[in-house]
Amino acid sequence: MRRQRYSFVIFTDQKVANYRIRALPSTGQGDLPLNFNGGINSAILRYKGAPDAEPTSADYASPKLLQEHDLRPLLADASAPGKPKPGGADVNINLDIGVDFQTLKFLMNGVSFAPPSVPVLLQILSGAKTAQELMPTGAIYTLPKNKVIEITIPGGSPGGPHPFHLHGHIFSVIRSAGDTKPNYKNPVRRDVVNIGEAGSNVTIRFTTDNPGPWFLHCGLAVVFAEDPADTSVTNQPSGKSLLIPMLPFGFN
Repeated sequence: MRRQRYSFVIFTDQKVANYRIRALPSTGQGDLPLNFNGGINSAILRYKGAPDAEPTSADYASPKLLQEHDLRPLLADASAPGKPKPGGADVNINLDIGVDFQTLKFLMNGVSFAPPSVPVLLQILSGAKTAQELMPTGAIYTLPKNKVIEITIPGGSPGGPHPFHLHGHIFSVIRSAGDTKPNYKNPVRRDVVNIGEAGSNVTIRFTTDNPGPWFLHCGLAVVFAEDPADTSVTNQPSGKSLLIPMLPFGFN
């Protein structure tokens, strides 16, 4: 599952009472309505000593919305890796999302991901090192070690906006959905990013310091085979678990 997580620090400095916590999703799941009627999409923050009753607090008429580009990492060096300019990485990859309307499958750069019969990790440990040798064909991108990688994913694709999750790395979001200007100075760090609607060009960067095959996926996917030559055999799973393709939820 691809979901964004947030952590909050709440100062309980109000009078003892019950307070409503509201979180309105961008889309409803099933019949879940996009409102707060009857306590939907809500929770109760109940102070100790407060009555067991529904909150009477009202929703803000004009709330300040949480924007991804306003978030900052708590790091001594918060800058993004690479040079502070578009394409200022060692490797730059654009991933364009499409749909094959005959098969009704999503495409990444014209290729639909098909789960391989042999896991990518086992392929690498068996000697395959290049994108041409690794399966599934066209869905594997080999990355050199200790290099800065920049990934751009245009928004507005069918079925979107798509939330993408990268395994194996925390990345810098130097351009969030809906933004026109990049932030190289202190971009938020994430492992999930929403690519937004048409006109967005979400851009992320990370450094290849963790060898292995890493999924970048939503309901569609590619695999980054990072530094195949140095992928360690000391951390490989044992027994039958090595033979089972480990795929994110939702792949058919």
